[in-house]
Amino acid sequence: QVQLVESGGGLVQPGGSLGLSCAASGGGFSINNMGWYRQAPGKERELVADITRGGSTDYAGSVKGRFTISRVNAKNTVYLQMNSLKSEDTAVYYCAANTMIRGYWGQGTQVTVSS
Repeated sequence: QVQLVESGGGLVQPGGSLGLSCAASGGGFSINNMGWYRQAPGKERELVADITRGGSTDYAGSVKGRFTISRVNAKNTVYLQMNSLKSEDTAVYYCAANTMIRGYWGQGTQVTVSS
């Protein structure tokens, strides 16, 4: 059983930066992709960015050039550095990870971009 524990998030002004981290426990070498999704009020959950164990990344078009995803395999930890934040980035951000058998979600952390 994999457990995902997120940290970071909070309130930031437009144009500011924020970092998220997510540590996976219980998965060991079975964890493949890790990533971040977000869900704004009244909207569906959407992919923000994900990263393979080998380091290949994929980003939503709306965050390319502003957000950077990275991971440390030895720690089964994934990070999301968010720069040049906009009000439309406001959402609950969820960490995700998958193994060969199933996917897992974190509990979510609120990111609010507001002046």
